[in-house]
Amino acid sequence: MTVALRFWSSVGWDSGKGGFVERLTSASDPDFAAPRRVRVQARQIYCFAKAAHLGWFPEGAVIARKALDYLIAKAKSPDGRPGYVHIIAPDGSVLNPLRDTYDHAFVLLALATVYQLDRDVRVRAEIDSLMHFIDTQLRSPDGGYVEGIPAAMPRRQNPQMHMFEAFIAAFDATHDPAFQQRAGDIFGLFVSNLFDSKTGILGEYFEQDWSRIEPVSVEPGHQAEWVWLLKQFERITGCPTGKYRAPLLEAALRYRDATGCLIDEGDVQGNVVKSTRRLWPQTEIIKAWLAQAESGVAGAADEARAALARLDKHYLQHPVRGGWYDQFDAEGNSLVDTIPASSFYHILCAVAEADRVLGPDAQ
Repeated sequence: MTVALRFWSSVGWDSGKGGFVERLTSASDPDFAAPRRVRVQARQIYCFAKAAHLGWFPEGAVIARKALDYLIAKAKSPDGRPGYVHIIAPDGSVLNPLRDTYDHAFVLLALATVYQLDRDVRVRAEIDSLMHFIDTQLRSPDGGYVEGIPAAMPRRQNPQMHMFEAFIAAFDATHDPAFQQRAGDIFGLFVSNLFDSKTGILGEYFEQDWSRIEPVSVEPGHQAEWVWLLKQFERITGCPTGKYRAPLLEAALRYRDATGCLIDEGDVQGNVVKSTRRLWPQTEIIKAWLAQAESGVAGAADEARAALARLDKHYLQHPVRGGWYDQFDAEGNSLVDTIPASSFYHILCAVAEADRVLGPDAQ
């Protein structure tokens, strides 16, 4: 992990104009011309702040703070309206002024992780400012959060899931019970609308009133991601979540190919819709098994180790040290000829959880 952190802190950073690059070429050259998604800037901040907090990469604290300064300067209200824009150009100008809820979840995650480093009051003020925007502008009268400003349809579980993640992280960083309450609201939405207790399936797309859009799309990576997040919610609240985690994990495991990796999409009958397989679902099944291992589920730790081995074998053995493959087809051919920065968040979080639950030898 140290190799990847050093690599992305140098090659992945634009030393001329500031900010993280969106991707590298397969030969490890930074793509300075690629537009920069705010969510990717925030994810990279999370990675370096988390690595510093864990003691893996102490210089990550300086990098994270520098990147946070860049993010606030370029993406927060550059047009005079509240909230963070969606995409900025390499020169720092705004390419897309959408206020995207998914993006704001990751900005909160980044702020919370930086705040854990030294409890900087200025970072806490940014958290409070962001939460005022989220609470007053992004909340939906139908429950949960709108897709963004302007609002869009269909509604997706994905922004709700990442808000859930960010609220848990913000509670860990601040110990403010308001974040417990916000996470509890999303847990309520999960129980009442996102999760179908009859099928054990997490829905992806919804109408305005959170009724499911048929046919239901099943993304096994998200099934697994919720397993881990529900365990984290249980940790901060004491609310039992095992009865939801078990069927979610069982459902995710229906959608595997011959390698044992999760495929990208299926249907509620268990059929494969997209036989491609991205990197990120593999990190989420690792975290799901780790959550179950923490809960004492027999064999879960061994399953987590096996999933870690698959991630390493199929995705991390890239010619560029510190790089990765993003997606394969059913025949095992790589479909993405770049190294996207967005995947680092998934990898680092999975490795950090494996280190915490199984010990450093698990990596």
